[in-house]
Amino acid sequence: MSTEQSRVSEHAATGERPAWVTDEVVARWCERVRRDVTRRGGGAPDPVVATAPYDLAPVATVPACAPEDVASAVVTARDAQRAWGKSSFALRAEVVLAFHDLLLARQDQVLDLIQWETGKARYHAWQEVAQVATIARHYARRARHYLAPKRVRGMVPVLTKVREVRVPKGVVGVISPWNYPLYLGVGDVLPALMAGNAVVSKADSQTALTLLWTRLLMAEAGLPEDLWQIVTGSGSVVGSALVDNVDFVCFTGSTATGRAVAERAARRLIGASLELGGKNPLVVREDADVEAAVAGTIPAAFANSGQMCIHVERVYVHEKVYGAYRDALVRATSALRLGQGYDYASDLGSLVSPAQLASVEAHVGDAVAKGATVLAGGKARPDVGPLCYEPTVLEGVTRDMAVHGEETFGPVLSLYPFRTDDEAVALANQGTYGLSASIWSRDSRTAERMALRIRSGSVNVNDGAMAAAGSIEAGMGGMGESGLGRRHGAEGIRKYTESQTIAEQRLMPLGPSPKAPVADFIRSTNRQLALLKRFRVR
Repeated sequence: MSTEQSRVSEHAATGERPAWVTDEVVARWCERVRRDVTRRGGGAPDPVVATAPYDLAPVATVPACAPEDVASAVVTARDAQRAWGKSSFALRAEVVLAFHDLLLARQDQVLDLIQWETGKARYHAWQEVAQVATIARHYARRARHYLAPKRVRGMVPVLTKVREVRVPKGVVGVISPWNYPLYLGVGDVLPALMAGNAVVSKADSQTALTLLWTRLLMAEAGLPEDLWQIVTGSGSVVGSALVDNVDFVCFTGSTATGRAVAERAARRLIGASLELGGKNPLVVREDADVEAAVAGTIPAAFANSGQMCIHVERVYVHEKVYGAYRDALVRATSALRLGQGYDYASDLGSLVSPAQLASVEAHVGDAVAKGATVLAGGKARPDVGPLCYEPTVLEGVTRDMAVHGEETFGPVLSLYPFRTDDEAVALANQGTYGLSASIWSRDSRTAERMALRIRSGSVNVNDGAMAAAGSIEAGMGGMGESGLGRRHGAEGIRKYTESQTIAEQRLMPLGPSPKAPVADFIRSTNRQLALLKRFRVR
């Protein structure tokens, strides 16, 4: 066990670099990638430098891989997959459950890394650890069930024996974003491994250290060294090369990039799973518990400073409770603690980059210039941190404002009144996205009927976002421009396999006998078909 893997963080609650992450530790992690690249024939790579959101100081340099490096990584992974694909579910589960235990035991380290690379509050970093541990346990225990061979009815009852089996895709490419580097970077890798695949991950340049730390932990848990490869560099170069070489691609990111990934995958006739953008609605019905709705809105809108694909950006409130909800929401928003530090003292942390801060400021500035009212927040807080922005509530937002229909991906929430349930559903369905939605009501039956009318991959009743996302036995994904495919549940692992049909014909061959006229065979078969329908055989 290495010193950095075993040491517990003891640094002060500031925005500075974690004390245990020394230059030597960072160099050792980054050299691991460099060594891989060199081994694959990539030569000396050009560095990619990320900056820490807390102080804009450099985090680390990681190599910029070339397309040839990615292709070689896939070859290495494919060689390792041959043995792994033949291994038992019990062996795979042993590795994944060992990782589960190591992750929980050393979570303070990865919490530090996540915060250092993303700037998020520590509680929101911990949510990633909890989610990944849950995913690891779930698929370790349920993969065998999800992928079990299935007996199906054969062409000729009794005489035709048919099984559907699941076989690994081979090498899965995972392209993950910066906003949830552990959950989105590892949560898709675990079911791919449990399904018998190898994985090549394209780490986001902003958060590569989190993934490298996790890879070391997986190796310690017993994962074969070459089975999970990590490549780094620009998306246009490394991401494209990954799609050009793997057997299936899992992408999380923007709708524009997701569309390009899907097009590139389609040219090779390989599958793709895409979780993309969202402009997620929350509906507060007239009969809702207003205090509960406000309490649920706050984390749904402002977790990770709004940098979450399923976070709520627009709230529709029945006109009869609009005033009470608005006032309570403003009070709750204004009470949130904005800060930087490696403890649990802050409710919100920093945005991830100057570009993200500029995007949030542009949306709010455009809205205010066109007549919207800022009810809470509405400005950057450089006195707290260089990329900190106050949680913001807007009123009077109109269609001509960018914040009305475009995804902000920041701590900005817009309020709108409505009169009827039909109007609320129509408003919730505005736009081309369909990732997550929320309905608050004391009448759960009516709320669930409304949910069926909302075009969204997940609809939470009396919860903002996490009830569906955290229920990992249920699929999670989007409709419309929010994506294709699902993570979590049965589909979250079956997508990494191919369905293969194995049919065995016994005793008598199919088709007409060479000793009898074909017309006799046809008449006999027609009678059998009629009987099968009469006896309601499926």
